[in-house]
Amino acid sequence: MNYASELARWLDRAGEDPELIEELRAVETDEAAVSDRFYRHLAFGTGGLRGVLGAGTNRMNIYTVRRATQGLADYLNASGLPRSVAIAHDSRLKGALFARETARVLAANGITAHLYPRLEPTPALSWAVRYLGCGAGVCVTASHNPAQYNGYKVYGADGCQITPEAAERVLAAMEKTDCFDGVKLADYDAAAAQGLIRTIGEDCLDAFVDAVLALRPGSDVSRLRLVYTPLNGSGLECVKKLLEKMGVTELTVVPEQEAPDGRFPTCPYPNPEIREAMERGLALCGQVKPDLLLGTDPDCDRMGAAVPDGQGGYRLITGNEMGVLLFDYLCRIRTERGAMPQAPVAVTTIVSTDMASPVAAAYGVELRRTLTGFKYIGEQIGLLEAEGRGESFLFGFEESYGYLSGAHVRDKDGVNAVMLACECAAWYAGQNMTLLDAMNALYERFGFYRSSLLSKAFEGQDGMAAMAALMERLRTAPPSEIAGQPVEAVTDYLRGDTGLIPADVLAFRLAGEGKVIVRPSGTEPKLKLYLSVRGRTGAEAAGAMAALEEAAGALMNSGAC
Repeated sequence: MNYASELARWLDRAGEDPELIEELRAVETDEAAVSDRFYRHLAFGTGGLRGVLGAGTNRMNIYTVRRATQGLADYLNASGLPRSVAIAHDSRLKGALFARETARVLAANGITAHLYPRLEPTPALSWAVRYLGCGAGVCVTASHNPAQYNGYKVYGADGCQITPEAAERVLAAMEKTDCFDGVKLADYDAAAAQGLIRTIGEDCLDAFVDAVLALRPGSDVSRLRLVYTPLNGSGLECVKKLLEKMGVTELTVVPEQEAPDGRFPTCPYPNPEIREAMERGLALCGQVKPDLLLGTDPDCDRMGAAVPDGQGGYRLITGNEMGVLLFDYLCRIRTERGAMPQAPVAVTTIVSTDMASPVAAAYGVELRRTLTGFKYIGEQIGLLEAEGRGESFLFGFEESYGYLSGAHVRDKDGVNAVMLACECAAWYAGQNMTLLDAMNALYERFGFYRSSLLSKAFEGQDGMAAMAALMERLRTAPPSEIAGQPVEAVTDYLRGDTGLIPADVLAFRLAGEGKVIVRPSGTEPKLKLYLSVRGRTGAEAAGAMAALEEAAGALMNSGAC
């Protein structure tokens, strides 16, 4: 691409958003800055678009959003699917604007756009797609990324994120579309008057909350003391509605993180996986002394938690730990109450904890593992339903704080996770145990599993190529040992002989039940290493993990990984 000519074209044509023109004027003499904005079109895949807000083809702005929506419209009009799309957005900067522009493009292409009237969680969008019988859905969100990001997540008619095949068809249509001359655009008010742009009614959101409530195992939560933070995102409305219906009366919301704010002033990285994001909630716990601290990310599809540590403080629960806690709780309660489905099925991912396997075996549950991405868990729900076994689905989770206990949506659901965590904590409180006590009891029963995640960023124009080169070196010259442990097996998921669709993932099984999985992120220019160990005691597991982290870090930084 001729960056200078493309810069000139944007300066001439992108005047609808003066901020973009101002940004381009500020960098037009900086060759590297111009190149970074124009060296490619922002990547579109099964996660849709995600990128930094700003000017250029490699940024999130109204023109890249319109181009993606034109591609989606062309795909939808050629697919035979219903010609309607549900649209939501979270609290991110320009989220409402991008949702509105999405509706304008769809309407111009004869597709009815249904918009939530205010910010709502991503799972509420997944729900709306099927509730309204739409052919697709769009949620404007960058999930848990920093404030300078926004994104455009696309869902299929089944409420799952779109399949790789559908993403390829949308991308093919996008590649034929010029962001200025190739996009159809309707007047918003005129399209609304024609019924091509419609507001999603309150009945849809209320039905979503009621669907989550219907999944309650039934533990009494009336005495639960709870601190909650939506991290300045979209979770507050649905979570408060749910908790009120559940009977939670002692709820304290972290005040600095209560109101929607896409700048995320108190947590620059609004991810409940990261302690910094939960610090305000933890500080408030010191005053309120709750039984549980819960936090949801900006689009409320992930949930993090902290529980009393028995020493006057609070200890964060990892995503793997919460997944195992909720899985065991559901199995335990449903077994005790005679409500376990026939041939029950749970689903997790290849990078999630191996501890799920002995828990599943203990309760006679079939455990299926998918590639990373909750859409694959949602796909398994659809396959069970196609077999007439939809009621067999018990629980799905991934290590990155995503949980789901029902088939009401096809994505991880932070609202559902809040309900489960509250019920689980209340049930254990009835046994005079905290969730930390419960987790320690599970470790004693099934083994002391520890997990960790390391990552290495590959920024800039050459980052993706460098990351691909590292993966190729690992394939052609895999390590024979890591942290002094022999590599007993190597699984290359790209080969396509694993029973899963081919994926750029490598897994190294070590002697002594250790595991290292290497995977390029699907949404960020980042290489991720998932580490797992099992020990006979907590101290043994901690020591093994420390050694594995050191070895994996050296492997990454040496250039061999």
